[in-house]
Amino acid sequence: DKAAFTDKGVLRDSGQFDGLTSEQAFDAIAEYLQEQAKGHRTVNFRLRDWGVSRQRYWGCPIPMINCGGCGSVPVPEDQLPVELPADVVLEGSGSPLKTDRGFIETTCPRCGEAAERETDTFDTFFESSWYYARYTCNDFDQGMLDERANYWVPVDQYIGGIEHAVLHLLYARFFHKLMRDLGLVKGDEPFRHLLTQGMVNKDGSKMSKSKGNTVDPQALMDRYGADTVRLFMMFAAPPEQSLEWSDSGVEGASRFLNRLWKAVFRHVSAGVAPALAADTLNDGQRAFRRKVHETVRKVGDDVGRRYTFNTAIAANMELLNEVGRFKDESPTGRAVLQEALELVVLMLSPIVPHISHELWHALGHEDSVVDQLWPHADDAALVKDSIELVVQVNGKVRGKIAVAADAGDELIVDSALGEPNVARFMEGKALRKSIVVPGRLVNLVAG
Repeated sequence: DKAAFTDKGVLRDSGQFDGLTSEQAFDAIAEYLQEQAKGHRTVNFRLRDWGVSRQRYWGCPIPMINCGGCGSVPVPEDQLPVELPADVVLEGSGSPLKTDRGFIETTCPRCGEAAERETDTFDTFFESSWYYARYTCNDFDQGMLDERANYWVPVDQYIGGIEHAVLHLLYARFFHKLMRDLGLVKGDEPFRHLLTQGMVNKDGSKMSKSKGNTVDPQALMDRYGADTVRLFMMFAAPPEQSLEWSDSGVEGASRFLNRLWKAVFRHVSAGVAPALAADTLNDGQRAFRRKVHETVRKVGDDVGRRYTFNTAIAANMELLNEVGRFKDESPTGRAVLQEALELVVLMLSPIVPHISHELWHALGHEDSVVDQLWPHADDAALVKDSIELVVQVNGKVRGKIAVAADAGDELIVDSALGEPNVARFMEGKALRKSIVVPGRLVNLVAG
């Protein structure tokens, strides 16, 4: 009684459409109007015409000729491509093509009279929408693409900024399907997988020249090195999320790389480590090596499947902490430590390539780290001889026990009952039930 009801609901006082929901009525009324020849269905798209011309020099020339008698006439195919003149003077305002009579003046291919070449250039999306295919055969000069494109296309992994997540991908699909229809490529889509990167923020807002809040990385690279800046940017946030810039974060990345450098050179200063014999390790060495290969497995998944480079870096930071706590100076211990440091360098090499190159050589290798295969975890190293279980009595934690990894439930319960603190809480009580959660805990129900 105060205003019109505008929400979707159920029709009333609507004749044959009474009782229909709004969604049902949309279809029913449309069908009725079509049957009565009083209307028809129309699908409205949100696409708009694409204004492709730009008044600037840098760009692909639009191959059209403007003739006073014939109007706009396409440049004949045998005169393509139209190339930008190289002897222009860029004065900083407007397109130099507008005043370059040598480029402008031509003849109409239809009537032969004097005409003028179009001076607008295409939107740069015209180049960036199919460059991924052109890269595969950039030396081909008889057309756009040759058969090499089909070896590489579709692109396995496309990485782009979030501001291009709609238009660039839309235009790339337009061009790809056009090239497919022309027989230049096979397949319907240009990319298999997409990773859209987030923005870089500073002081809570997007970095941009217009806001004056940009950071020149050159000053930071001069002070800390390019690797430190790369490490900070990849550690600060997952790639698909926004990154908040922090100078103190750069300092933290620098400290980590310094720790890694010192760990490697402290190790190599003691001499060449012997070859690793995995079947001769003691319990402490096996536990440390298991941590190393658990990290290799996690980092491989973070980088190869999840693209969470920040957690991959964090896992290597944790592993370096373990390296610092590993004090085994025996020949076998040094062999295990050599493997650990080599794997850390390999896992970090795509992120910090320069320091990794130096440390790889310092660890005794003559070839380059960039030529190495990505490391894979040793399944044998991941096998646990024993596991630690939490022991609960009536749902409350009362102790921990270590048992063989393949121990049965009966042995686990016996070990739990033998734990001194557990035995204290079980004193005078009968064991009514035991619940073993494999690899995690055992709960004793007493009464």
